[in-house]
Amino acid sequence: MRWRRNALPAVLAAALSVLPPGRRNGYSHGGPTAVTDDSLSGAGGTAPAPDRPEPPSTSRPGEQRAHTAAGRPDPGSDRGEPRQRLRAWAELLRVSALFSVPGDALAGAAAVGRRPGRGTALAIGASLCLYEAGMALNDWADRDEDAVDRPHRPIPSGRISPAAALGAAGVLTAAGLALAARAGRPALTVATGLAATVWAYDLHLKHTKAGPAAMAAARSLDLLLGATATATGVRAPGGTSSPDNVAAAAHRGLPACLPALPAALVLGAHTYGVTAVSRHETQGGSTGTPLAVLATTTALAAAVLRESWGRAPDRPGTARAEADTGPVARRLDAGPLGKVTDPVRLLAITLTGAYLRTAGPPLLHAALNPSPPLTQRAVGGGIRAMIPLQAALAARAGAPVTALAVMGLVPIARSLARKVSLT
Repeated sequence: MRWRRNALPAVLAAALSVLPPGRRNGYSHGGPTAVTDDSLSGAGGTAPAPDRPEPPSTSRPGEQRAHTAAGRPDPGSDRGEPRQRLRAWAELLRVSALFSVPGDALAGAAAVGRRPGRGTALAIGASLCLYEAGMALNDWADRDEDAVDRPHRPIPSGRISPAAALGAAGVLTAAGLALAARAGRPALTVATGLAATVWAYDLHLKHTKAGPAAMAAARSLDLLLGATATATGVRAPGGTSSPDNVAAAAHRGLPACLPALPAALVLGAHTYGVTAVSRHETQGGSTGTPLAVLATTTALAAAVLRESWGRAPDRPGTARAEADTGPVARRLDAGPLGKVTDPVRLLAITLTGAYLRTAGPPLLHAALNPSPPLTQRAVGGGIRAMIPLQAALAARAGAPVTALAVMGLVPIARSLARKVSLT
């Protein structure tokens, strides 16, 4: 009996000695830690997981987290620093959303019955610069708010300084206006209005009731920028300006882009809805807004598929549009659905369905469960849905090649969205 009493502690000690270090009390060393991960939002925060590689810092805004245990230096930190800086700028500029921009100019070119050309390329470059300027300025203006709601963002986490973000916004704005100026004075006029709208939204209008309308106006102006740059930048064979396009556009000025106005309004209405939902993405709690936007999305899809937007014979630009697009555009105008056997019409219907499929389900989920992660998914779905909407507008205008080129951006945008958050 005495032997058993003496042997029992020895047996327990031997059993404990084979357990892995740091797990002998059921927790890792340092005590139990709460599990904050969830499958939707990442490491216990409000942003989607690709933008959240680790839990938010508990230090004050602007301080860097320690990435090594027990204060030991990381031997690979110097080698990874350029890559970390590149990722920080990618998060600040939200490069995954960048591919929703070129379709604006391409849809605008199709809406005025032109093939993409030099002016379209300049408009795309200007749009990309102004879009990224808005992204940088947005985070600069919201740096104090993000320090509370999104401390993982590049500025409050200290990975990018506020001065660098503001400087980038200024440089990108100047570059965008310079590119627009190369496309002609009418394009510069539209780009100036677009830049002013972006800065007004980020600095003031975002937190007012006019915020969604300002963002919608910016997207509409972006499509009109592509239409204007394309319509006023066409040159005749041989490199000389054609008197019926460039010279005429110089006399007409901005009315050259009027045929693209219906498409611009459709894209602006979609942007209004996405922006309205995004106002609840950090706190959630809104059921009515996603439902209303879902109804608007359905109405916009119906508008894309309905009868012609009014290419009446007595409207300016009708003859030129019909000459450029030929019988395809006229067939698309035959009734609410046109000839469903027409390949171009089938393409427009398919792309419109892709738009509904991309934007609709996330909005429904956000309405049923208005949590921050699902609300952010609805916003991300609305941003991604802009690409098939732009493609549908191009197909609706009788430009199937342009529509397919726009849809070619979807795989790239989807791949980047897995690495960098859209919101």
